[in-house]
Amino acid sequence: MNVFILSTGRSGSMTFAIACKHISNYSSSHEGRVHILGDKHFDYPNNHIESDSRLNFFLGKLDEEYGDDAIYIHLQRNLNDCVDSWSRRTQEFDIIRVWGHSVMVRCSDKENYKKVAEDYVKTMNSNIRLFLKDKTKVMDFKLENAKQDFKKFWAFIKAEGDFSVAIKEWDIKYNAYIKDLKR
Repeated sequence: MNVFILSTGRSGSMTFAIACKHISNYSSSHEGRVHILGDKHFDYPNNHIESDSRLNFFLGKLDEEYGDDAIYIHLQRNLNDCVDSWSRRTQEFDIIRVWGHSVMVRCSDKENYKKVAEDYVKTMNSNIRLFLKDKTKVMDFKLENAKQDFKKFWAFIKAEGDFSVAIKEWDIKYNAYIKDLKR
């Protein structure tokens, strides 16, 4: 059984995948197939956990490939914290810049960047909720309750492995924004 961690990004998706590396009866990756176009994009091995916010753009294809034959986790972070994190990432090809300039058509000027990030996060969470409404193996996971929810997740997927090491991964902030990052 495959497990898909659906999120907006900037919500602990990398930490989730790293914590899952300590599960012995599943493989795990973070954005493991983002470089693959077409049908092979969804050729995940059996018993694999994939954490990739870009799956939100392929929910129709994900449904065609896996439907209700997978486990889906909706990883969420407090809206304001998630928006703030996205707002600080202003790289040239960042998804928020693309969302505001190309998807929503030219509304990503610096003044509105936080509003664009909020629209993106709300839209992605809405898309995930719609996708999950007819799925039977679903779990909500709140980043703010990561350790408690990871324990529930572990039981939900019948994980085997080193839980005591896996849970400690949630004490580390992987892929965190660094304010003093030099460009």
